[in-house]
Amino acid sequence: MKKQLIIHASLFLLTLVLFFGITAIPSAQSIAADSAHGPTWRVHDWSRPRPPIVTPPTTSTQQQAGAPPSDAIVLFDGSDMSNWRAMDGGAAKWIVNEDYMESVRGAGYVRTLQGFGDCQVHVEFMTPTPPRGESQGRGNSGVFLMGIYEVQVLDSYDNLTYADGQCAAIYGQFPPQVNVCRKPGEWQAYDIIFKAPQFAENGDLLKPALITLFQNGVLVHDHVEIKGPTNWCSKSPYQPHPGKLPLSLQDHGNPVRYRNIWVRELPATGAPDACRKELIFGEKQLQRFVGTYKNKSGGELEITLQQGQLFSSFPGGSSDQPLFAESDQRFYSKFVNAEYEFVLDSDRVRAIKVNVTNGGWDEYQKTQ
Repeated sequence: MKKQLIIHASLFLLTLVLFFGITAIPSAQSIAADSAHGPTWRVHDWSRPRPPIVTPPTTSTQQQAGAPPSDAIVLFDGSDMSNWRAMDGGAAKWIVNEDYMESVRGAGYVRTLQGFGDCQVHVEFMTPTPPRGESQGRGNSGVFLMGIYEVQVLDSYDNLTYADGQCAAIYGQFPPQVNVCRKPGEWQAYDIIFKAPQFAENGDLLKPALITLFQNGVLVHDHVEIKGPTNWCSKSPYQPHPGKLPLSLQDHGNPVRYRNIWVRELPATGAPDACRKELIFGEKQLQRFVGTYKNKSGGELEITLQQGQLFSSFPGGSSDQPLFAESDQRFYSKFVNAEYEFVLDSDRVRAIKVNVTNGGWDEYQKTQ
């Protein structure tokens, strides 16, 4: 009898837990605690939005690159370098052959046209075979997150060098936990989770950059705090920079090959602008937009260029708004609800169309 009472009591308590766990109204404290993470949901709430469906990537082989996930931004699929530029914004001079691109001695680094902040990056690379040179002179290149924070690419298969400069090192700061390099002439893969640093308005560092890295499927960096820009033989502190900057690949004089490069911006869900495209053009490409523009009612707009950034005087106001590129003609402001589209005659800018707070497009003719 006593055993039955214990069983009945246990079932009763379980029923209470399940009932109140599902139907109890969250307290004010719990709502406040969860407010930073979005709406508060009940346990097993069927009305809670499901994650978006994404087709997973397929595995690459030595002979063929795999397919990226369906929500990835494909930066290089083996066909051309249309998503890449030289560091000055001009045409990239690396070689494209079969399904890979190859660095060319003296051609310089290449960078993506689009800028990225928090992201997941997949890069496949191959160091030359037969191997030539030793230490840092063998198969040297690098993947630079935001063009600043380098994950070293090197032939570290039976090649001794300093620990924080070998393959998969966060260059000059952290060696990888293990050396999982394949032989030269074999394809290798980096899967990088990168969280960009955050800065206060006055330029103070709020949060350092973080990196998690898998090389060839093996964890080699686990949520590591990057100390600042990665340099050769020196240390330097963080300097404030934009929230999105291009990814770049290094020309270090060795013919390193790359293929199957894609990025997923993080978080995949969030504010509309969180994952909005930002293309990064050189000053030469941006200079043509600079000038004074006037509409039919006498309104005036001034487009200026300061340190590689376009600015627009806000229609109806005097404050200058930085403009961010979605294409070579379409720009937007992050700080006001305004869209800008430049009108071209051949390669010459004739006018600009502006849409503020979705009030409709107003065209301004370029006067100078």
